[in-house]
Amino acid sequence: MLETTSLSLLFIVLFILLLLSAFFSSSETALMSLNKYRLRHLEQEGHSGAIRAGQLLARPDRLIGLILLGNNFVNILASAIATIIGVKLYGENGIVIATFTLTLVVLLFAEVTPKTLAALHPERVAFPASFVLKPLLFLLYPLVWIINIITNRLLALFGVSSEDVSTAAINSEELRMALKEAGSLIPQRHKKMLMSILDLEKVTVNDVMVPRNEMEGLDLNESISDIIKHLSHCGFTRLPIYEDNMDSIVGILHVRKALHFLAQDNLNKDNLRSIIKRAYFVPENTPLNTQLIQFQRHRRRTGLVVDEYGDILGLITLEDIFREIVGEFTDDLIDEDKDIHPQQDGSYLINGSANIREINRNNHWNLPTEGPKTINGLILEYLESIPSPGVSLRIEDYVIEVVQTADNVIRTVRISQAANSTERD
Repeated sequence: MLETTSLSLLFIVLFILLLLSAFFSSSETALMSLNKYRLRHLEQEGHSGAIRAGQLLARPDRLIGLILLGNNFVNILASAIATIIGVKLYGENGIVIATFTLTLVVLLFAEVTPKTLAALHPERVAFPASFVLKPLLFLLYPLVWIINIITNRLLALFGVSSEDVSTAAINSEELRMALKEAGSLIPQRHKKMLMSILDLEKVTVNDVMVPRNEMEGLDLNESISDIIKHLSHCGFTRLPIYEDNMDSIVGILHVRKALHFLAQDNLNKDNLRSIIKRAYFVPENTPLNTQLIQFQRHRRRTGLVVDEYGDILGLITLEDIFREIVGEFTDDLIDEDKDIHPQQDGSYLINGSANIREINRNNHWNLPTEGPKTINGLILEYLESIPSPGVSLRIEDYVIEVVQTADNVIRTVRISQAANSTERD
């Protein structure tokens, strides 16, 4: 029958088959290239094309079976028609000519070009294509079903099941990469906050707590006049209450409640004890994301960090965790930072007790945070002895000079970035 068909009609049919081949090729690439999270979002908004595409992708074995069935059918039929055209035009030599010509045409116009377009603009191709593929799947379902039965049996030989469809889960590292590649779609400040939230699992309470030697508390065994004086000049909303020393913690005092008694001239130790809340203890090395949930669960804002022996190591507050997420709450906090003093030569005089993470955050540095939490501890770990003033050392890209020591601790250091690291930056 095809041998008696006119050449013009054969060329028209061949052209239509090439268009169908391009359609199936581009549809496959577009549907497989769709952003699964944007697709879910569009489905929730009721986008009809996204809904149909999602339904097709729910069973990728059926979708691939349908597309390959259609694509192979039109390609084989196009090959037969091209062979007939070649024979009519060039005789037996036309078979070879038709084969090479059709291969080139299919490769350029039915494979590479449509698939490239689909990869670059998957939604523009996939959503319209889904309106054709969905009813086509319904019409050809018996044939697709038979093909899937055969292919699924073959896959089963390799221990693969078609039911094992990816759940499209994303881990924290993939989410970090997605945030980095979001570009201007997400404001830079919001991006930093989201990255900080993801990093909470890598930071422990030890990294952000107020060390024990810097904790401010209230000794309940002091005279009531000294207690009143302390409360009147207190700059914190909550204070640890102890008897004689920090090892004998009584609880946590909300200073505002004590000031209420003070305003009524009715502050005494009995009233003070009545408003002290039982202390809440936090194990050391607790990740910040876990501690944030614990604060919420226990309805607390302050916790005392303890080691495995129950000794108090420091104080952690809800504000400390929030600061890890959003940074300092006001510029005043940065301006009042007494630990870091910039110098005219570009170096910084820094207190030895300064927290390394705070220094990195304020100066945009990358001092090592694994291990010691303070500059004093970092230097002692590297030198394994208490250095004398004037001793200098280099840790990664930073030159550190010991300026002052006292009472077996390093009081002040001078830190500057090494010259070669500055040039590299």
